[in-house]
Amino acid sequence: MSSIPWSVAEDSLDVNFSVPQLLRLRCTRDCFAEDWDQVQPLLKTDSSKARIQVWIDKSVVESNPVVLTNLSRRIAESDQAIELVAPIAQVDGGEQIKNDAEAIETIFRAIDRDGLDRRSYILVIGGGAVLDAVGYAAAIAHRGIRLIRFPTTTLGQADSGVGVKNAINAYGKKNWKGTFSVPWAVVNDQSLIANLPDRDFRAGFSEAVKVSLLKSPSAFRFLCERATAIANRDWNAVLPAIRSSVLMHLHHITHGGDPFEMQEARPLDFGHWSAHKLEHLTNFRLRHGEAVSIGVALDTVYSHLVHGLDRADVLRTLQVLRDLGLPIFDAALDTRAIFDGLEEFRQHLGGRLTVTMLRSVGHSINVHEIDETAMKEAIAMIREQSLAKTND
Repeated sequence: MSSIPWSVAEDSLDVNFSVPQLLRLRCTRDCFAEDWDQVQPLLKTDSSKARIQVWIDKSVVESNPVVLTNLSRRIAESDQAIELVAPIAQVDGGEQIKNDAEAIETIFRAIDRDGLDRRSYILVIGGGAVLDAVGYAAAIAHRGIRLIRFPTTTLGQADSGVGVKNAINAYGKKNWKGTFSVPWAVVNDQSLIANLPDRDFRAGFSEAVKVSLLKSPSAFRFLCERATAIANRDWNAVLPAIRSSVLMHLHHITHGGDPFEMQEARPLDFGHWSAHKLEHLTNFRLRHGEAVSIGVALDTVYSHLVHGLDRADVLRTLQVLRDLGLPIFDAALDTRAIFDGLEEFRQHLGGRLTVTMLRSVGHSINVHEIDETAMKEAIAMIREQSLAKTND
């Protein structure tokens, strides 16, 4: 009989333990064509075939129909190794899928109908909202089905694709229902973002600006120098910017010591307390990346006013966001309702309010209160900067 590592008389125990996790990231040029050999090995199986279900954003099919054609061909050619359990399902993208309870139930019913289990795979191809919605269902069903994400937006590839969060909206609040679940794999593919409209293409780089401000002065300098090239879709600038951003996000998640946000701080949510509120206040007229751009601008100016961030770094931040073709102000920001976002941000994590701000580029701090007068001054400053740019 093995010895018991504690006294049988012990009535109170606190036992630390960790669960090994592996997140597989693949960066490809054309994942459903010549780079399929990097994707298929991800579909490991203990049986003769990997049983898979596929969900794809309708807007991806409409803008880039070859994606669906190539994927269908690859699956058909791999029929000895892959069992597609149902026809590839198309879903509406954008924030509406996260607001539609019936859409989520449709995913659950399909998982049940097709008899998926924990060793089955769900492939999801789409923007951040579709990744969130399908990922939420995959994480809930059987307490977790293997999920492979194929982000089709720059925002998804630069940030949320490698995240361990899945969520849908509820009660008028963003991401109120959600889970933490590590995806089986993430495939960042150049061909999947090649046909994005300019507005959506540029929107994702607000997250690259955010994480570089938090983590890397050199990455921030690169974005400042190449912002116009990125906005003009120069792949020699675009691909390094996405790669740098996703690796910084991934390193924080895997080495930051708090992947499931059990502590007070959420550094990667710099600029997000107002961004999430702005999305709702504008009825999602603003893309998430656009709202984040405004939120980053706001909290950068506030960090200068209250926490000593150098004015030159503030001006560089506002300029790089504008050079990327992103907004730095919206009229919805200039309302009392925006401050409700602080309480919603606090509630989402629990405990006392904790917001990340900047002392300098690459040096963040966590604060537990916001000076409302100073924040209003920051709002006024970015409004003025926005108008000055408009009038140039």
